[in-house]
This record gives sequence, structure tokens and C-alpha cells, in this order.
Amino acid sequence: MVMLIGLLRYAYVIERYGPSLLNTVAFVLGWICAAGLIMVGSFQVDHAKVLHYIGAGVAFPTSMMFIFFQSLLTYRMAHAHWFCWTGHLRSLLTLFGLVILVLSGVLFIQDGFVLQHMAALCEWTFIINVLVYYGTFAFEFGAISTDTFLVLLKASRAPKSYKAGTSTPATPHAHSTSENMAMI
Repeated sequence: MVMLIGLLRYAYVIERYGPSLLNTVAFVLGWICAAGLIMVGSFQVDHAKVLHYIGAGVAFPTSMMFIFFQSLLTYRMAHAHWFCWTGHLRSLLTLFGLVILVLSGVLFIQDGFVLQHMAALCEWTFIINVLVYYGTFAFEFGAISTDTFLVLLKASRAPKSYKAGTSTPATPHAHSTSENMAMI
């Protein structure tokens, strides 16, 4: 699900704002986070502690960086008052996530049963915070259409099939949107 959310957000930003290195980095971080989450979910602490902790060590920092970059992208794309408020909400969730993640790390390295459980509670709070953050994408994802996915196809073919500075195909065989959908 994290991979799908990352792909949808990546396509949405390209469609609304255009290609951006920040968007690409956030997309890659989202997919790395998803790989870490797969490890966390597949290897439980009781059975494969090392693999579980490696997955958590990958998932938590990359999810923190993902939501940080998405907050920056929100402000860069803000063209209305509503988007600024969304950026403020996302920034608050990012700051809260950072505080909880640092607290979790500090508590995790401590020896003691209670402190270890407090670290686990902080981890779960961080996860819920990130899920709420993902929930803020719901407003934007309501505007996603087939054109959003066509933007991904055009972006992947752009260097080969489009001239620089124009929006017309360089090849003589220009395809319409309906033909592109048929090819998909």
C-alpha cells in the first residue's frame, strides 16, 4: 500500500507541478520505506529479531524523510490558501513524527523492560502519525484520473519521444490519448 501511495503522489506532483528532483527522491524513499516495512512485517521479533530490526532501521528513517520531502513539496505546490494550510498540517505531523522517532530511539537503546515497552509505544505512535499523514493525501487523490497515469508514461518516454521545449512528439506517429490507453 505504501508503494501505491508513493506512486500516486509521485504522479500527482508531476501532473500538477512538473518533474522535480525532490519529487523523485521522495518517491524512491517511499519505495525503500515499503521494502523495510515488508521486512518488519515478514520477520517478527520473536522469530527473526535481526531481520526485523534491519527492516525497522530502514523503514523508520526513510518514512521520516519521505514525509519531510512531501511537506516541502506541498509548500512548493501551494497556489491557494487551502494548500498552505495542508502544508502547515503536514509540517506539524512531520515535526511530531521526528520528536517521537528520536524519543523512540533514545528509549530503545536503554536497558530496562519498561523503557523498551515505551520505545515500542513510541514506534506505534510514529506509525499512526505517518498513517494520518498519508490520510492527508486523500484530498489530493480525489483529483486523480487516467491523465495522472498518462503523465507517468509521458515522463518515462519524454527524453526519447519529445523534442526539448515543445509538447509535440518528435516521431511522425503521434498517438492520441485513447490509443495510449489501448496500449496500456
